[in-house]
Amino acid sequence: MTRFDAAVVAAVTGHMNDDHADDNLLIVRAFAEPTATAAHMTDLDTESGLWQVTSGHGEHTVRVPWLEPATDRAAIRGAVVALYHAACERLGVAPAEH
Repeated sequence: MTRFDAAVVAAVTGHMNDDHADDNLLIVRAFAEPTATAAHMTDLDTESGLWQVTSGHGEHTVRVPWLEPATDRAAIRGAVVALYHAACERLGVAPAEH
C-alpha cells in the first residue's frame, strides 16, 4: 500500500464528499455496510478508500478495496468510477449520469 500526498487525498475526498455524496453511500452499502445511512470519504491509498459510516451499528470506519490498484493520481478517478459501477451492478441500481 502506498499513501498519496496529503493534497491529493484532500482534493479527492473533498470532491467525493461535495459532489458525489450519494455515490459514497452506494459504494459503502454495496461493499461494506448494507445498512449505512451516511458515508463520508476520509482517506485513500493505492489499494482502497476509507469511509466514515453511520448505520444502525453507530458510527465506524470501513475500508473498501479498489478493483484495481490506483498507482498514481490519474488512476484514482478510474478506480472510484469502476467501484461505483460495480456497486450499482451489485445493488441492481442504474448508474447516474455524472
